[in-house]
Amino acid sequence: MKRILVFLALALLAVQCKPSQQAEPAQNVITEHRSEQMKIGIAGYSYRKFDIDQTLEFLKSMDVKYFSVKDWWLPLDSTQEQIDAFKAKCASYGIQGYILGPIYMRSKEDVDKTFAYVARYGSGMFIGVPNYELLDYVIAKVKETGIRVAIHTHGPDGAAFPDIRTVVEMVKDPSLGVGCCMDLGHTFRYGWDVAEDIVTYKDWIWDIHIKDETAPSKEGQTWEMGRGQMNLPAIVKALREIDYQGVVSIEFEKNGNNPHPGIAESVGYLRGVCDALL
Repeated sequence: MKRILVFLALALLAVQCKPSQQAEPAQNVITEHRSEQMKIGIAGYSYRKFDIDQTLEFLKSMDVKYFSVKDWWLPLDSTQEQIDAFKAKCASYGIQGYILGPIYMRSKEDVDKTFAYVARYGSGMFIGVPNYELLDYVIAKVKETGIRVAIHTHGPDGAAFPDIRTVVEMVKDPSLGVGCCMDLGHTFRYGWDVAEDIVTYKDWIWDIHIKDETAPSKEGQTWEMGRGQMNLPAIVKALREIDYQGVVSIEFEKNGNNPHPGIAESVGYLRGVCDALL
C-alpha cells in the first residue's frame, strides 16, 4: 500500500512539473502611450527662481523635452556665441528651448530688439506681448523678417490681450503672421469654455500654456493639474479634434520657491489623461 501511495505521489509531482504550453499574452498590457503623441513642455516662467542648469535638471528628471526660454536665462542682448552655447547646453540634456518668450514690447525699439534677438536664435516664431499701439509696427516686422508672433493672453487681471477674442478682433487675419499663445488657465478665469474656444479659434492657436485653476473667475489661482476646476479631459479631446501639432506647455505659477513637486504632479496627471482617453 505504501508503494502505491509513493507511486501516486511521484506521478502527481511529475504532472505538476510538466512544462505547460506557452501562456497567452495578458490582455491588459499597454502597448502604446497616447501621451507620447502630445508634445508636453514647460513654460519657463514656472522655474523663474532657478538658473538654467537647475531647470534643465528638473526637466530631464520628468523626461520633458521642450521648454519656453525666458530672457533671464538668455538676455535679449545675447551675442550669437552666447546663444549657440545656450542651445548646445540644452541639447546636452536632450531638451529643446523651442520658443522664446513671452517678451513684452513697450516701444518700437523693443520690437526691433526682439525681432533681432529671435533671428539670432534661429526661431521662426516667438511669444510676444506688444502694446496695442505697436501692433501695426509688429505686423510690419513680421512681413519684413518672416518671424511670426504668438501673442500671450493674460485673462481678467487688466493686462493687454486678456483673451484670444481680443487678438482676433485686433489682428483680424492670422495670415498676417500674428496669432496666439493661448493661456488656457487665464481663458478659464475669464469665464470662457476653454474646450469650445480651442475648436472655435483653432486657426489662431500657435502655442499653448496649460494649467489648472481653482475657480472660473478673476480670483482663480493656479493649482496642481487635476486638483482644480478645469475640465482637462475635455481640453485634451478638443486639442485632438483640431489636430493640434504644437507644444502644450505647463505653466505653474504656484510655489515659486519650490515649484518642482507641483510641476511633476501636473506632468504626470496630463500624461495620465492623454493615456486614459483612448
